[in-house]
Amino acid sequence: MNQIATIILPVFGLIGVGYGVAWSRLLGTPSAEALSEFVFVIAIPFLVFRILATADLADISAWRLWLPFFAGFALSWAAGTIVIRRLFGRDARAGLVGGLAAGYGNTTLIGLPLVLAAYGAAGSLPMALIIAVQMPIMMAVVALLMVRAERLDGVGALTVDAGAVARSVAKNLVENPIVIALAAGALWRGLGIPLKGLTADLVGRLADVAGTLALFAMGMSLRQYGLRRHLVAGLALSLVKLLIMPALVLMLARLVDLAPAVAKIAVIAAACPTGVTPYLVAGRFKTGEALASNAITLSTILAVATAAFWLRAVEWF
Repeated sequence: MNQIATIILPVFGLIGVGYGVAWSRLLGTPSAEALSEFVFVIAIPFLVFRILATADLADISAWRLWLPFFAGFALSWAAGTIVIRRLFGRDARAGLVGGLAAGYGNTTLIGLPLVLAAYGAAGSLPMALIIAVQMPIMMAVVALLMVRAERLDGVGALTVDAGAVARSVAKNLVENPIVIALAAGALWRGLGIPLKGLTADLVGRLADVAGTLALFAMGMSLRQYGLRRHLVAGLALSLVKLLIMPALVLMLARLVDLAPAVAKIAVIAAACPTGVTPYLVAGRFKTGEALASNAITLSTILAVATAAFWLRAVEWF
């Protein structure tokens, strides 16, 4: 437990420091936004690029990793939607926000730093492979379900331009810095170019600060989200995200005989608190903002305990 505490406390402690800085207004909102943009556009992409450019994929079966993780992702998404629509009587748009909050974890800003702290560089590759597929799948599915939810609620267009939706998804993927980094890293590795010398030094200097700044920026962002109404619904979604989804991924990883070292990363990825995307979707809908905000904030707070639990539990795998 002492070893787990030395992993968990620094990771979530940095989030707490970021929140405290934002709360005290030592750095204002423009600084928080600039830092978040630097992390997302520069630091994390360079970290992801380095991971894939120097990766050894020989010991990893990608489909055995993706199958349990994304099956758990889909089941948790469905559970979150049912909880919000059936138990809390919300509309289809809020149901989509809830489902996304229950399934989509912050694997980029919290997951990568967490597995680096827990397992070192060996843990970063499976996490990067999850991020590589999670982002395109999530963006495509959300684009389609947003159109469906609006139609179900009677606020969307009666006809859907599938081509426009596809073009919008493709445009977002092509312009996404992390997707670009994933593609560049895979290409670099595929061409067999060694990452060394000045290039390695420059990439390394930016990649090495990614984890620290990502956690700090996440803490500052939490000050913006905070806790609002609909706390019970946000708590229910947080429990699905932090407890049910990792349990599902763990069971499914056993079924597909996923290598224990890789299964640990899949479970920790599933145990990451809710990411910011549900809040962005809620902002697009102009409904469900409080629901998404509460899920993000509560799941991040509760993840201090649940992440410690799952780090311990996966050692029994």
